[in-house]
Amino acid sequence: MTVLKTSLRNFFAHKGRMALSAVAVLLSVAFVCGTLVFTDTMNATFDKLFASTASDVAVSPQKKDDAQETGKPRTLPGSLQGRLAKVPGVAKVEGHATSQQITVADAKNKSISPSSGAPTVGTNWDESQKKSVEITSGHEPHGAGETVLDADTADKHGLKTGDRLRVMATPGDFTVRIVGIATYRTTNPGAAVLYFDTPTAQARLLGSAGEYSGYGLTAASGVSDEQLKKDVTAAVGTDYAVRTAAETKAENKKDVGSFLDVMKYALLGFAGIAVLVGIFLIVNTFSMLVAQRTREIGLMRAIGSSRKQVNRSVLAEALMLGVVGSVLGIAGGIGLAVGLMELMGATGMKLDTSELTIKPTTPVVGLAIGVVVTVLAAYLPARRAGRISPMAALRDAGNPADGSAGKVRAAIGLLLTGAGAAALLAAANSSDASAGSGMLGLGVLLTLIGFVVVGPLLAGFVVRVISAAVLRVFGPVGRLAERNALRNPRRTGATASALMIGLALVAALSVVGSSMVASATDQLDKSVGADFIIQSENGQPLSPAQARAIRSAGGVAHVTAITGVHAKLTLPDGRTVTESINASDPTYGDDLRTETVQGTFADAYGKDAMSVPEGFAKDHKIKLGDRLTVAMTDGRRAELEVKAITSDDTSLNQGALFTNIATARQYLPADRMPLDVMMFAKAADGKAEAAAASLKAAVADYPQIKVRDQADYKELVKGQVDQLLNMIYGLLALAIIVAVLGVVNTLALSVVERTREIGLMRAIGLSRRQMRRMIRLESVVIALFGALLGLGLGMAWGATSQKLLALQGLGVLDIPWPTITAVFIGSAVVGLLAALVPAFRAGRMNVLNAIATD
Repeated sequence: MTVLKTSLRNFFAHKGRMALSAVAVLLSVAFVCGTLVFTDTMNATFDKLFASTASDVAVSPQKKDDAQETGKPRTLPGSLQGRLAKVPGVAKVEGHATSQQITVADAKNKSISPSSGAPTVGTNWDESQKKSVEITSGHEPHGAGETVLDADTADKHGLKTGDRLRVMATPGDFTVRIVGIATYRTTNPGAAVLYFDTPTAQARLLGSAGEYSGYGLTAASGVSDEQLKKDVTAAVGTDYAVRTAAETKAENKKDVGSFLDVMKYALLGFAGIAVLVGIFLIVNTFSMLVAQRTREIGLMRAIGSSRKQVNRSVLAEALMLGVVGSVLGIAGGIGLAVGLMELMGATGMKLDTSELTIKPTTPVVGLAIGVVVTVLAAYLPARRAGRISPMAALRDAGNPADGSAGKVRAAIGLLLTGAGAAALLAAANSSDASAGSGMLGLGVLLTLIGFVVVGPLLAGFVVRVISAAVLRVFGPVGRLAERNALRNPRRTGATASALMIGLALVAALSVVGSSMVASATDQLDKSVGADFIIQSENGQPLSPAQARAIRSAGGVAHVTAITGVHAKLTLPDGRTVTESINASDPTYGDDLRTETVQGTFADAYGKDAMSVPEGFAKDHKIKLGDRLTVAMTDGRRAELEVKAITSDDTSLNQGALFTNIATARQYLPADRMPLDVMMFAKAADGKAEAAAASLKAAVADYPQIKVRDQADYKELVKGQVDQLLNMIYGLLALAIIVAVLGVVNTLALSVVERTREIGLMRAIGLSRRQMRRMIRLESVVIALFGALLGLGLGMAWGATSQKLLALQGLGVLDIPWPTITAVFIGSAVVGLLAALVPAFRAGRMNVLNAIATD
């Protein structure tokens, strides 16, 4: 009880000093809990949606992983509906005609398809739709020119009944008028949905009158889904996929589950970084509090307190800090989840906050993380407190400098750093991407730990260098700031290490991103001979109508189409592999120059010919002139001769197999021929501008189709990389904020620790302005120390990563010096801002009271 009382008294006596540590715990726990609440809500939202749309039993075509991308869904015969209706236990059979291979534009030719990656769905209206939506305005679609639009899409684009829409589908384009608005009974996570009458959906979406993409069966009263599935399977055989509602829901959930899992674990990874940075803050806080209470703890030991009691007292304070920070963090996490939902809403993925899902495990996890991390972080300072002897009560209060970090610590740090550097070097020289990635991960871990351990040793040297360049111009005040930063290398190292972690990741990602852009630009300059690259923004293939429009453009010397054909290859050794073969026009070799190690690439476009990449050839012992049996999915078997072996030393089409698109058409039925995924165009001599204008005019009716020249394409690549990096930087910002709080806390506690010293300095003539400047400069030098360590470490990680990416053809190392410089200067600004409050408090101290402080 005495230990608890002492802990409570100390906790509340230093509540101001604990506040920033509590904020670090709060932010870390909030990130974890917010991620869990957000992803659980998304899972629950999809679960409700899938449950509301699933039939008791669903019958659909068997899924084929190697199906050709024809742009049309696989269909079932209309005659199957009658057979299913006769199965015992079936109360109702409804045919579904659904496609996600559509784009929809409004009257202004602006696409209303989601920008979030969610699909645009066209389907037929039937009674089963009423389980998931209700028409809240207008009426059901009754004819070929009518459609019902979901309410969320209508609200987002300002559409209403009576407005006209143009639907672009693989069978052809058609125009409809909105006759109704349908509101989801559950949350629609962002898809744009249009409902048509059944004949229109069959003809316009499936291109197959009288056929369906699937059937939904309603079980008769008293018949279970499982029993109905058995009876249906017995009646129609195993040629079709038959699933219960639970299986359909699980299948749908599996499709989105991988995306949600990636998002969840990525966010938790950034939360882990914030937790790691918070540990440094907590360790520093308790180390300084223990040092400041040396005499107090010595008196406790003198009057009979044991080492264990002192140790438990400090850990009890940490426990209270962890509990308070965690409870606030759990509440903050819920708020963060709501914020993430609103952010996703801005990108088009609608999530209803009324369906916020907080599982019982979420607060338990948050509380456990906050408490365990805080108590573990305080363990070493608590042990240090327990070792304080009763004789400490007789000494002057204060915190003597610890000098160096100790020979043992320095040796361990140098050993870890050296081992990490060796691992990075091994990764950089690796010829195998998988093995190199493992060495890279080991090198990153060891160098990070090594720099953290050796930080105090580096502080003595690096801070002096920074001071010579930055602080000496401020005269005696700058020298005082330098000595303050050097008086406790362990504390300076720990404070800088927290900042180092975030900045190291920023630097590494900047190097990787910049190198990817530079490598892609280099490859485009070397390889792309085409003047224009034409593709769909939403990732869908080009419809026949779109391809014809592109080929009709004037001022164009040639147009090259490329698609992917799925096939099973029988190799010379008898083994069979499934591959996607790039089928293109013979002009592809001019539009995207491809190096070969054997043979000539143009020969691969001859009759019954193909090319294979050198890695594939080596793995399967294929040599020039070999004939491979190629069984195209849904098509005939071909015997193709290997006429060229292409180089793997590229990032464009690395590992791709090629053949003439005419060869693919020869062995595939017309309705099974995959659609073009993209096109290249070469302008006629002297007609580049005319060709560009003509191509853009040709696709003007298709808002999803973009025509780009090489400069535009380079900007696209750069924009995509920058968008990804900016998102990652935003997530890393939390760790950097926690690190900045660490700087603030260290300075605030050091000001309290040096109260008497500050009073004496003021008494002998140091002005308030000089005092504040000294504190600010001390903060700046600590921040720059952390920035130097972080940026140097990060660039080493980034350069090693680029060496591994070079194995994939990304062979250009590009250090983004403007970004690195901006981050370094920004660190000085951060240090300056972090010192504002501590410097202000130091400047306001009463001189006499400060001198009298014990």
